Amino acid sequence: MDSVIYRINVILFKFFSLLIIINGLSSQNGYGQEDTVRNFKNTIRFNISNPVLFDWKFNIIGYERVINYRQTASLSIGRTHLGGLSFTSDSLGLKDQFNDKGFNFSLEYRFYLQKENKHPAPRGVYIGPYYGYNSFSRDLVWDLNTSTYNGQVTTGYKITGHLIGLQLGYQFIFWDRLSLDLVLMGPGLWNFNFKSHFSTNLPEEDEELLLGKLNELLKEKLPGTDFVFTGNGMEAKETYTTSMMGLRYMVNIGFRF
Repeated sequence: MDSVIYRINVILFKFFSLLIIINGLSSQNGYGQEDTVRNFKNTIRFNISNPVLFDWKFNIIGYERVINYRQTASLSIGRTHLGGLSFTSDSLGLKDQFNDKGFNFSLEYRFYLQKENKHPAPRGVYIGPYYGYNSFSRDLVWDLNTSTYNGQVTTGYKITGHLIGLQLGYQFIFWDRLSLDLVLMGPGLWNFNFKSHFSTNLPEEDEELLLGKLNELLKEKLPGTDFVFTGNGMEAKETYTTSMMGLRYMVNIGFRF
């Protein structure tokens, strides 16, 4: 988890540095005059923060459409992926993983603030509601060696999450066509559901051993999910549901047309 937090801090540092450079260049070359940017209504964008934070296979593509001078609507869809899991000990070892599936769907409605922006949407500061759905599923093959069981066991898990909240962001426009979209803060209510199954009937203590280790591995892969996988919850149950307050942030790069 410490390595994940370190990566997040590095990413935030780089992008804040980029913002400083952008502002400096804008003040030097006169960029930012309203009549220098062409009025395109559509933007196709790619989320570049998820592949860095999670895995290069975590790919989300979005579409933003200008509704009027100050409002836009957005739709995003793509594949979620957490990267490979790894663990070995005397009593338990992860041997294989397959059937890796994931899906993302999200909706946003943005209000570009008139008092803060001299340019029309989709440029400048915005606020608005969002809804997101994420799912992750995978099958795992374990070597289990305890006093009650010795052999291989296949487990499967599926995590689904519904996210509803409000977000604050800023979108830059460069050379008419290129956009850099920063969701700086998106607090909301997140609901998570965890389901697992076993290919073999195991004693309760062995099931808890497997679920507990899976719990630890998932916390390492999902930044900020200590609230989801804590206490006597998913590590002791095959079906587990919980809600928490979360914070959404991301970086998108887009093409306008």
